[in-house]
Amino acid sequence: MDNRKSEKFIIEGLNCATCAVKIEEELRALPQVKELTLDFATRSLRLRLHEGHDLATVMEEAGSIASRIEPGSFFVTEAEAVSGREKSSVIESVKLVRLIAGLLVFVLAIIFSSRVVTSRILFAVAYILIGGDVVLRAARNIARGKIFDEHFLMTIATIGAFAVNEFPEAVAVMLFYQIGEMFQAAAVRHSRKSIADLMDIRSEFAGLVTDGQIKRVRPEAVRVGDRIAVRPGEKVPLDGIVVDGEGFLNTSALTGESKPTRVQREDRVLSGSISLDGLLTLEVTACYEDSTVAGILELVEKSSLKKAKTEQFITRFARFYTPAVVFLALALAVLPPLLVPGENFSTWIHRALVFLVVSCPCALVISIPLGFFGGIAAASAKGILIKGGQYLEALNHVDTVVFDKTGTMTEGAFELRDIRAAAPFDGESLLRYAAYAESHSGHPIAVSIRNAFPGFRPEEVTDYREESGRGVRAVWDGRTILAGSRDFLEEEGVAVDINDIAEDTDNLPSDMAVSHAGSIVHVAVDGVYAGNLLVSDRIKDGAAEVIRALKELGISRTVMLTGDNRSVAEAVGSKIGLDEVHAGLLPGQKVDRLESIQAQSAKGAKTLFVGDGINDAPVIARADIGVAMGGLGSDAAIEAADIVLMTDEPGKLVQAFRIASKTRAVVRQNIIFAMGVKLIVLILGAVGMSNMWEAVFADVGVSLLAILNAMRIIRER
Repeated sequence: MDNRKSEKFIIEGLNCATCAVKIEEELRALPQVKELTLDFATRSLRLRLHEGHDLATVMEEAGSIASRIEPGSFFVTEAEAVSGREKSSVIESVKLVRLIAGLLVFVLAIIFSSRVVTSRILFAVAYILIGGDVVLRAARNIARGKIFDEHFLMTIATIGAFAVNEFPEAVAVMLFYQIGEMFQAAAVRHSRKSIADLMDIRSEFAGLVTDGQIKRVRPEAVRVGDRIAVRPGEKVPLDGIVVDGEGFLNTSALTGESKPTRVQREDRVLSGSISLDGLLTLEVTACYEDSTVAGILELVEKSSLKKAKTEQFITRFARFYTPAVVFLALALAVLPPLLVPGENFSTWIHRALVFLVVSCPCALVISIPLGFFGGIAAASAKGILIKGGQYLEALNHVDTVVFDKTGTMTEGAFELRDIRAAAPFDGESLLRYAAYAESHSGHPIAVSIRNAFPGFRPEEVTDYREESGRGVRAVWDGRTILAGSRDFLEEEGVAVDINDIAEDTDNLPSDMAVSHAGSIVHVAVDGVYAGNLLVSDRIKDGAAEVIRALKELGISRTVMLTGDNRSVAEAVGSKIGLDEVHAGLLPGQKVDRLESIQAQSAKGAKTLFVGDGINDAPVIARADIGVAMGGLGSDAAIEAADIVLMTDEPGKLVQAFRIASKTRAVVRQNIIFAMGVKLIVLILGAVGMSNMWEAVFADVGVSLLAILNAMRIIRER
């Protein structure tokens, strides 16, 4: 095994969030483990070992720890997940049979309540059948110094009830606790299934084409260059190029958009899409582990590793909260009878037992991680990949949104709009020199110039050099060509003697987003100014509406950073309603400007930057929250950003803010509801106005309601 690689396992039978925390803590303490995270929401364990340790040995020990803390839980590989679920189902069935048997004995004990000895024996048998595993678990944990957990609380509370002759109540409380745990486990499984359904973009098979036949194989078995067939209604299992057939694809699982996309020969198709009509034959361009669908699934699964501050706080809070309540219960049982004349120990012990039953923090420990992961899953269903709960939570604290221009607020599809040559050059020769100068540049402006002069031979260009954000220098046909900004040419000693044409609208199409704006590329040949070309871009549909929506959501400042010239940038900024525009910036200057903007923000406020994820990677990385737009299939975008918008629509950003707001609201509701109910029942129990029935509701009942409330976020889809 390569210990530098993170290994992934699934833990079956884990329905207790506090148990998940304990298992994670014990596993992380193992000396063989270098890194480890156990995520309750996805049941996944990711770990990396120190060099020289055997994975199988460590996982055997991990399984022992898991089954001790949560009986019936065990680890399996992803390939063993189906058989693991079957085994877990058998364990659950055995538990249910034992619970039903205990219930029947409990009923008999009540029927024979007039026979004291018989009824007490039956109550004891019922208690063992129903709650024996809870008591055994508490004893094991106490032996290992892990005292303060829900098993300890329920054991002390129910045994204490036996001690004060509340036999029916002791058994009934354990019965309803176990029933509540079963309902809670069912709710957790349902929530996990809801999240899994949102991420159901992986195909179980690929139709491998061999010798004219289509054979079903696992996607992992297909290699680059193989051909696969995708029938109507099937998911595309792997990224590929269409080599035969045409039809429409549903890409909503990737982009969140329901409008079908038409594909034909030589079009690129991404895994996770669904073929709507026609038989498509694809040549595979990436193996499964490098495919779009695998990248998205891994990204969403790993998102749970970066926990929100609220999640981290609740985990820490639970560690101190439970011991504090235990000591308060002890004080409640002992102090009043000792200090208040006429009070007896039996009454106050019973009240203290009620206090103990209420104190379990499960509702918070379970529902809050599910709430955040539900928000992440709901966002992914809309084509918004959020890398962690911390970024989802941070969206609620953004006061400044900074945009790149090209490809973010404008379409990024540049077109050559005008050519103005300086004597002795004519328009055709100027365009030819410009195309050769830009022959190796990947900038959209360079692409538009090359597209306007097809047939040139880039291999004839020598001594090519590009200065990012300024211009290019190339040698073609023995002549040195410069193409770029006016400053770039003048620094190279070229006299630019033709005025900018940005205000010359005679030759500009009427459908330009900003009629007088465009990017000007100046060209010089052998030190002689040859003229300039006007290249323009269009503002994206809905860009202005996005800015208005952000303002309505409470964003106080919107800014644009661009390397384009000031007249173009200001025209775009004015058109869509931005507060500030900073133009003519090189990549490094964008970072400096962003840091200046961050310094001006209020304490605790976050600055979010939206760019294309490739050219703006340094700025995306520096922002409090970096967002890459149009990141579909872009490894650079997924790597650099905290949030990836899978299409190039700025409106996705507004959706992300709304999902973050709803997630925060649901998490706050759960915290207030759970703590509020528990506090009320604690107070009522302390003054003798509630019993263990209310206490059980304040524990498992509140947990169940909090889980169901957390799952409301999924409906944001």
